[in-house]
Amino acid sequence: MVRKLIDDCFIHDSDRLTHAQALELLRSRISPVTDPEDVPLDRATGRVLARDLTAPRPIPAFANAAVDGYAFRFHDYDAKLGSSLPVGARAAAGRAIDAPAMPGEAVRIFTGAPMPDGFDSVVMQEDTRTVKSGGAEAVNIPPGLKCGANCRLAGEDVAQGAVLLHAGQRLRPQDCAAAASAGFATLPCYGKLKVAVFSTGDEIIHPGTALADGQVYDANAPMLRGLLEAAGVQCDDLGVLADDRVLVEKKLKAAARDHHVLITSGGASKGEEDHVVKAVDALGHLHMWQIAIKPGRPMAFGQIGDCVFLGLPGNPVAVFVCFLLYVWPVLARLGGAQWREPVRYPLPAAFSVPGKKTGRREYWRGLLTRTAQGGLAAQKFERDGSGLITSLREADGLIEAGEDVGAIAKGQPVSFIPFSEFGIRRD
Repeated sequence: MVRKLIDDCFIHDSDRLTHAQALELLRSRISPVTDPEDVPLDRATGRVLARDLTAPRPIPAFANAAVDGYAFRFHDYDAKLGSSLPVGARAAAGRAIDAPAMPGEAVRIFTGAPMPDGFDSVVMQEDTRTVKSGGAEAVNIPPGLKCGANCRLAGEDVAQGAVLLHAGQRLRPQDCAAAASAGFATLPCYGKLKVAVFSTGDEIIHPGTALADGQVYDANAPMLRGLLEAAGVQCDDLGVLADDRVLVEKKLKAAARDHHVLITSGGASKGEEDHVVKAVDALGHLHMWQIAIKPGRPMAFGQIGDCVFLGLPGNPVAVFVCFLLYVWPVLARLGGAQWREPVRYPLPAAFSVPGKKTGRREYWRGLLTRTAQGGLAAQKFERDGSGLITSLREADGLIEAGEDVGAIAKGQPVSFIPFSEFGIRRD
């Protein structure tokens, strides 16, 4: 079997990486791991295109009318004074023209109908006046029209042979419309990633079960499932890993055989009861990243054969933030998509931070507010705790404070990453 990941996929030579270094390492070392398959067009939205798609014909395939009206040859028309032309043939979409189109005449034409040979312009019917004399019909065309008016040219949308869609792009509804306009019934797409999710710890139980002393409900699993579904992957929630080294190793080994990616929440540090990282190291390779960010410093990366391991922290806010920053782009690239950084929007701060530790990048939960002038500003959620799910519910995105930022004054520009960049909307 051909290996799809090299054994040192995440290896690095630093004790602690900056956020930018971590992303650059991922960008340079991660590649698609799923095989292409033909996907019916009506199921292709959200999938990742596996190869460039070129247009087999011009789009549109023929010159056609953009409006209901009258087609004419600009050569027969007086643009300064207007013209009155006899109406000859009739052209409708999907039908052959009912008579030859003659020079010096106008053709009654409807939206989408092919332009008759030699005819290059269309006047909207609302702008015309028709008259009849002796059983013959003529149309009065007002002055001021330009050559080519209301006419769609062959290939004006896409030229024959042009790249219609690029490999690695995640297909949107409008992309599928473009493929349909070129006649494609199926599209070559990468297969969906299969991702296994584990929560960890003897204290974690499923909602719906009565709590005993010291137990907490598993909030990370449903959150991760929602994030993974938004990322377009197949998610299997494999439950909670108990604090048992032998059991953890057995379950991770079995899951790695059937999945492209393993994701765990909790157990990412090196405490006595954190068996996950030890099990991954025994089964494959653990590249323990200490990333200089907050929250999420103990993020773990590794692999078991061709299966990628992503070890998230245990606190829900850190899970959410690390997923967006690292897991989201990794899953996209493993699934064939192009590497994409979320867009950061500069906004004035509606808050102040008197001091922040430099040398570390921080991500605060941010809310969009209106300034007195009606513009947008970023407000920081008042508390920073990594267990505050309320902060994620109320936030519209993340405020990014770089390693060199020591303080932020009110009104100072900050970088705001909206959750909508990851397909997460409030409404």
